[in-house]
Amino acid sequence: MDKPFAITLDPGSSLANKTGSWRSERPVYTDRLPPCNATCPAGEDIQGWLFRAESGDYEAAWRHLVRDNPLPAVMGRVCYHGCEAACNRGKLDEAVGINSVERFLGDEAIRRSWAFDAPAAETGQRVLVVGAGPSGLSAAYHLRRMGHAVTVAEAGTAAGGMMRYGIPKYRLPREVLDAEVARIVALGVELQLGTRVDRIAEAMQAGGYDAAFLAVGAQIAKRAFIPAGDSARILDAVAVLRSMEDGEPPFLGRRVAVYGGGNTALDVARTAKRLGATEAVIVYRRTRERMPAHDLEVEEALEEGVQVKWLSTVAHAEAGTLTIEKMRLDEHGKPQPTGEYETLEADSLVLALGQDVDLALLDGVPGLDVRDGVVQVDPATMMTGHPGLFAGGDMVPAERNVTVAVGHGKRAARHIDAWLRGTVLEPAAKHGPALFERLNPWYYSDAPKTEREQLELARRTDGFDEVQHGLTEANALFEARRCLSCGNCLQCDNCYGVCPDNAVKKPAPGRYAVDYDYCKGCGLCAVECPCGAIDMVAEST
Repeated sequence: MDKPFAITLDPGSSLANKTGSWRSERPVYTDRLPPCNATCPAGEDIQGWLFRAESGDYEAAWRHLVRDNPLPAVMGRVCYHGCEAACNRGKLDEAVGINSVERFLGDEAIRRSWAFDAPAAETGQRVLVVGAGPSGLSAAYHLRRMGHAVTVAEAGTAAGGMMRYGIPKYRLPREVLDAEVARIVALGVELQLGTRVDRIAEAMQAGGYDAAFLAVGAQIAKRAFIPAGDSARILDAVAVLRSMEDGEPPFLGRRVAVYGGGNTALDVARTAKRLGATEAVIVYRRTRERMPAHDLEVEEALEEGVQVKWLSTVAHAEAGTLTIEKMRLDEHGKPQPTGEYETLEADSLVLALGQDVDLALLDGVPGLDVRDGVVQVDPATMMTGHPGLFAGGDMVPAERNVTVAVGHGKRAARHIDAWLRGTVLEPAAKHGPALFERLNPWYYSDAPKTEREQLELARRTDGFDEVQHGLTEANALFEARRCLSCGNCLQCDNCYGVCPDNAVKKPAPGRYAVDYDYCKGCGLCAVECPCGAIDMVAEST
């Protein structure tokens, strides 16, 4: 009898041959910390919400985002997105436009009237938040979602703090800020406007509060001694920007000089151009490389005709003129006088030299440590030296920006909640970093970054219309899909498809598992994983 050309085993008959016994190391699915998440001061799970956005489920993406940050439409406009500087995709072509997708989700939530989920249960605990800026609003939001009764006391007539009184409308339209504040209030947060807290200890006792979070913004302008004639017109930047919000625009004249090098100095100079100044000149003691202002802000200001006198300081002010001394940098990078002077025509001089915080409300509180104009706190818990009294934002030692402040509010809220419950919040274990070297970039298509359009240059200084535009839905979807999902499974099915032993299983949609009875440990799945989410681990002896 002739032998068959080939012998085919019955389906399943090879299962008795458990080839996993050949293995010296095994593949293990792992989670690594992507660089975007690691660098976000607000503690956002950026990769997590991008993953949902790239599927087109924008509401799910927004809800994932606001687990950490209740102000995505604001943050999508004013955050300086250090996450993008750290993005691994930047080593391949250009970083993912994280900030632009965040803004799209925030704007979409406003357009569609998405609301926060109500707290699951009430705790019966009361918390006072002093200040309705980014840090205070963030803390109030998180505490309320935990079920605590939260009252926010704000001295101003509107919420927002320096987001309202320090950031011009051309960067942050007020209807956007108002919409995101209203959503927090709708969650059940009590907002008391026009309420100044003069003594925090007395306010807590009178209101029966169990804890407090202090988030008073830095709104006292720093002064510098500048010899000046009686008729010299000298203003401070904080007052100029505040008057744009709740008062009459200041008279600055046709030629305006701004002394300082931070973002506030740029905001004032750009505001002056919009108020009709033909010349707006920033006087700064150092070089552009040492300027603390964000580079994007510098570029936009220069495009709008703002001039900068580098390595210069104001030596004397008179009506209509300033005496400017040229500076040089020493070997330590510090500006030193040269004795060389020039005259600059200017109708007004605006000082943008930084701001201080009014700490008078802390008088009489025992246990506090106040140094260099800020309150010392435990950096992990944000609690001051007085039990139950927490602080964040401009009041504590840290970089002063909206993103950092929002992160402080979230961190403080979590530790306030633990303190009220009589527990200690243990820090979560951190995954190892998701390095670019572990990725397989050839799996990803070429996809240039989507650049946001800007208001035409000719129209910018005619008014306070928003300069930076948002993404369309199609552009936002494209941009979200540029994410490499560094270090975390993106459910691409590569491991499932390349395994020669069919040892990779899919027990649930989007989930993988390895059947170690049949995995020979060849490592092909780990080698071919696009995002570096599989480790080969030595078998224990």
